[in-house]
Amino acid sequence: MNIDVKSGAASEAALSSTAAIQAVGVIGAGQMGNGIAHVCVLHGLPVTLVDVKADQLDRAMATMARNMDRQIGRKLITEADKQAALARVTPTTDSVSLGDVDLVIEAATEKEDIKRAIYKSVTPHLKPSCILATNTSSIPITRLGAGTDRPEKFIGMHFMNPVPVMKLVEVIRGIATDEPTFQAIQALAAKLDKTTAVAEDFPAFIVNRVLVPMINEAVYALYEGVGSISAIDTGMRLGANHPMGPLELADFIGLDTCLSIMQVLYEGLSDSKYRPCPLLVKYVQAGWLGRKTGRGFYDYSQDPPRPTR
Repeated sequence: MNIDVKSGAASEAALSSTAAIQAVGVIGAGQMGNGIAHVCVLHGLPVTLVDVKADQLDRAMATMARNMDRQIGRKLITEADKQAALARVTPTTDSVSLGDVDLVIEAATEKEDIKRAIYKSVTPHLKPSCILATNTSSIPITRLGAGTDRPEKFIGMHFMNPVPVMKLVEVIRGIATDEPTFQAIQALAAKLDKTTAVAEDFPAFIVNRVLVPMINEAVYALYEGVGSISAIDTGMRLGANHPMGPLELADFIGLDTCLSIMQVLYEGLSDSKYRPCPLLVKYVQAGWLGRKTGRGFYDYSQDPPRPTR
């Protein structure tokens, strides 16, 4: 009988690493961070939720409670599940509190300099065995990991928005990411009832490599007068059976995030087809970032939202 020693060793390492993930830290209490915390605590993992702003932590707790109420309404969880889950969250502005966690997931804004600054300030407080994951939607994992003290334990764990609803997690290993780290994150995603898609470490990975250029092309269609906002979104909803039109989706994601991803693609792949549309740039410069600011391609001060062009 042939025994795959290498496979057995990897499985053993994975089991060891997964068993060690008993507590999670999440950095950033915004839309993605509170969603990641939400799914972790509902699956029994205590979470230390860190943000520089105390009021953001308060909003995150309120958002988690509200989203869990929706799940109660759909009979997915009980009131007891909600109370137990919320009790597992420790909100704090102090990153020193991350010293005992086994995995830190960084979910800060999609700016490389901000992420690097976070790693620099946080890693001295982490135990050597702690895995460091980033929820980046586009920035190369190898480059981010190289700037930390643990590139072998650094990995991409890209959740989809809204995290409690969307089933996918992209898992991206950098060139230095070791096998136990990769296997531990795969197993953790399964524990959180997520399905993984393993992506190579290229700018924007799989989902945003395909999705955001489509959004950018929709903005070009608007910019060039091919169709109105309503016509473009209706065309893609009814003509391509998309649940949401590309411009409406851009507002949901955040136009600043869409622009950041296009810039990463354009700079990382040096291909003119990824050039951000000037109209997308203009909206971001105006501070019209979508739903989170109340205005983007649609004006959300009205019900139903009205196209802004």
